[in-house]
Amino acid sequence: MTRHEPGGGGGGAEGGAPAGTATGLASRAAGHPVTGPAGRRAGPPATPRSRALLVGGGLVLALCLTAVVHLGLGPSGTGLGDIAGLLLGHGDPRTEDVLLGSRLPRTLTGLVVGIALGVSGALVQGATRNPLAAPDTLGVNAGAHLAVVAVAFTGAGLGPVPAGGAAFLGGLLAVALVYVLCAGGVPAPGRVLLAGATVALACTAAAEFLQMLDVQATRGLFFWGNGTLMQTGLARPLTLGALVAAGALAAPLLARPLDLLSLGDETARSVGVRVERVRPLAFLLAVVLAAAAVALAGPVGFVGLIAPVVVRQTGVRAHALLLPLSGLVAAVLVLGADAAAQLVVRPSATQPAEIPVGVVTALVGGPVFMVLARRVSTGDADTGAAVTVSARRRGPAFAVVLGGGLAVLAAAVLVSLRVGDVHVGWGELAAAVSGSAGELTEAVVAFRLPRVLVAALAGACLAVAGAAVQAVVRNPLAEPGLLGVTGGASLGAVAVIVLVPSAPLAVLPAAAGAGGVLMLALVVLVARGRGGAGGLDPTRVVLVGLGAAATAMALVNMIVVGAQLNLGSALAWLAGSTYGRDFTALGWLALPALAAVALVAAARPVNLLALGDELPRALGLDLGRARLLVLGAGAVLAAGTAAAVGAVGFVGLVAPHLARRLVGGAAARAVPMAAVLGAVLVVAADALGRRLLAPTEIPAGIVTAVLGAPYLIWLLRRT
Repeated sequence: MTRHEPGGGGGGAEGGAPAGTATGLASRAAGHPVTGPAGRRAGPPATPRSRALLVGGGLVLALCLTAVVHLGLGPSGTGLGDIAGLLLGHGDPRTEDVLLGSRLPRTLTGLVVGIALGVSGALVQGATRNPLAAPDTLGVNAGAHLAVVAVAFTGAGLGPVPAGGAAFLGGLLAVALVYVLCAGGVPAPGRVLLAGATVALACTAAAEFLQMLDVQATRGLFFWGNGTLMQTGLARPLTLGALVAAGALAAPLLARPLDLLSLGDETARSVGVRVERVRPLAFLLAVVLAAAAVALAGPVGFVGLIAPVVVRQTGVRAHALLLPLSGLVAAVLVLGADAAAQLVVRPSATQPAEIPVGVVTALVGGPVFMVLARRVSTGDADTGAAVTVSARRRGPAFAVVLGGGLAVLAAAVLVSLRVGDVHVGWGELAAAVSGSAGELTEAVVAFRLPRVLVAALAGACLAVAGAAVQAVVRNPLAEPGLLGVTGGASLGAVAVIVLVPSAPLAVLPAAAGAGGVLMLALVVLVARGRGGAGGLDPTRVVLVGLGAAATAMALVNMIVVGAQLNLGSALAWLAGSTYGRDFTALGWLALPALAAVALVAAARPVNLLALGDELPRALGLDLGRARLLVLGAGAVLAAGTAAAVGAVGFVGLVAPHLARRLVGGAAARAVPMAAVLGAVLVVAADALGRRLLAPTEIPAGIVTAVLGAPYLIWLLRRT
């Protein structure tokens, strides 16, 4: 009598699918029971099909109820009773116009966008075996957003077909760039996500820059850029909805290969799956669906991340069920988020603005991303220093390099004093310095001097903050903006403006500093996880920080819209601007400047922090206390600067890295050099922003983002 091993072959006509066959492996990957000879179970039973049907039925019911509630919301005063009367033949023409012209298109848009993002997220997660992968976390949404803005910038029409085609190409190029960045190393989940976040930041910065260059051509895209379901008719949702329906119906054809792919590439190949074809097809279909969603409603974040995770929590693993159920969950999430946004801030004739649905989904998805980032494998074990203290480099002496940097800074300050809507010549500038210039020239120079000095000091503080954060988390990609510090500072400052409008001016930087410190503490606490007081995984810290930053900025946007703040000035401040800054703002930067000096004085502990855990302990350094103090100083630096000039990004990334390349990694040399380079970068960005579209100004934060994002891409590819 032949004895069969569990999961082995030998299945006959009654034996079901042997576990070693493709069908058996697919069943095991999907969570179904695998049977051996005579129908005996070769593994534990998985979720019964009845549970999946129950989940699907519950989701359909929830979607119907959410859609009905969503139809009854809007600024016109038309409720569900009026709509029901119209359907029964007792309505008036106004109700019909509201239903067909606004309510039904908006609800249909939410349904289409939700299904597209949910199925797209399930495809991406299945192809990458990464629970944090989604169209937005891999840069697809941002690439599609940039492409649509670029089409509008050229003056071309933004009908469903041009917008959809441009979005598809932009999303495809973005995801291709992500995998080019990961090609040189092990494609660990953390590295892929970091590359996706980098590409997304670069695309977002480029889109904002194009919008600032031609406000008229891109008018209407600012609100759309945060994700909105508002439509003016049924044409767009029906056209793009047909594309989404076709893609959603085609997705289950990849279900079985994705089930096998979840067991690993080699296992999938051993049973005949062509991995080199299945994965690109899954990405291609995911990009098509995500691009359709972006073209219709703008970049709505985190929906494609949350929906598949929620479905898996119910026990569903098979992609044949996971794909459609993810679409249903995402549709419920999008419509529910839009309904909640309309209930929180009801649009009216006196308050036409409303909270974009993308802001609400970011508010929900940011914390979910942080929790998932705590669990995901990053491929960066905490075994050593990622930011090291290098030996003194051969070449010019440190004093020579620092002196050269100061000379460049002085030149940048002089050029910045001349640049703007009113040109100041070199002779006039010299006369203004000596006190013999004309009244107009003296007034112009007196107006520009404080903002130039604020830009220089702010850049120096941001650079030192970046050096401090990089030393603690031992990641050259760490930057206060990427770790949520700038977002927390913005949240604290905006909260004071809204909740305590009569507060003294000194409260604003204090609130910003507290918000930045608390946000960084939260990021470190979540990223540290079960590791206790041990080392921090460098990539995990950045991933958790990205989720925290998204959450903070979503809260800021909700406060700005809900409090009916001046959107123009609020957006300029959030983008990072030195416009209108006087000598009072220099006082706000006094505390951050003192923190910078303290970091230079504490060069030895900062150097030791970059060497890992064991060696600093052996040398007598209290790691916990040192990390807390250095991180606290970095948070004070970044948050205090944000209170003075808003959210200026990438300076804390670029300047410390360039400084280490010029003078080495020792803190006593790198920190002062980084401060000088940061000052040069922000002063130059401020001058460039005033010169390009004079008299219109581009915020310095957008200019630094346009310059810093490509540098971040290069740095990620190089490391």
